[in-house]
Amino acid sequence: MSQFFYVHPENPQARLISQAVAIIRNGGVVIYPTDSGYALGCQLENKQALERICRIRKLDEKHNFTLLCRDLSEIAVYARVDNSAFRLLKQNTPGPYTFIFKGTKEVPRRLMNPKRKTIGFRVPDNRIALDLLEALGEPLMSTTLILPNNEVAESDPEIIRDELEHAVDVILNGGYLGEQPTTVIDFSDGEVIVRRVGSGDPSPFE
Repeated sequence: MSQFFYVHPENPQARLISQAVAIIRNGGVVIYPTDSGYALGCQLENKQALERICRIRKLDEKHNFTLLCRDLSEIAVYARVDNSAFRLLKQNTPGPYTFIFKGTKEVPRRLMNPKRKTIGFRVPDNRIALDLLEALGEPLMSTTLILPNNEVAESDPEIIRDELEHAVDVILNGGYLGEQPTTVIDFSDGEVIVRRVGSGDPSPFE
């Protein structure tokens, strides 16, 4: 049975954030709100927690994972970012974008696309997610919470609780979230390619 925390969306309770971080550091799987629906997360290096997330979502080894980061300095540790890409990111983060880059050696190989050695990066515009990352002190391995046979991210924390309270360790209820997928921008091949148009305005990258 997972913990279920009612977290204030604009002023998250530090005590609840600290408890969630302790669970994550102890190998736990977290469900948390972002600016594009709810997501599943775990510690970057935790192979068992990652395997649990793959089972929940029925993912194969070709799935593209994302590192949720506090800020651009964290992205620069894990991604190969040139100056022009860095300027674009600076102007458009935090926000509802996922950026694809080649990963550095700091990224565990099992998280990267096996052929292209790429991984997604996000700086979410959500207070709960940002406070969680600040308290954790490192990126969170993340994937959107889309249940098998569904097309869109889960947005209702009470339904999430009914479906997954025995499969994860902590659920952060940040209220009902609309379904708004991120816009995906691929920087990995030296040019800027808009892979998916979502809630982030693609025009700065076109």
